[in-house]
Amino acid sequence: MNSSISVLLFGITRDLTGQSAVSVPLAEGASVGDLLTQIHQKYPALAGIRSLLIAVNGEYAESEQVLTRHDEVALIPPVSGG
Repeated sequence: MNSSISVLLFGITRDLTGQSAVSVPLAEGASVGDLLTQIHQKYPALAGIRSLLIAVNGEYAESEQVLTRHDEVALIPPVSGG
């Protein structure tokens, strides 16, 4: 069964998409890596961001982590400051 997952966007990811959240269709059993592939296909400009991290339910996630439609997912871009 396919469903969509909402992904929160911050910083440069929000600027590049013009949105604070996007809905991404994913098949059941999809991983964080699958999600990132879908996002890069839909928003190619995001593929150029180095060190983009993904948080699932408030914790950093590895690409192998399996997602459910109830997960809260956020793209965390690199942060600079002084």
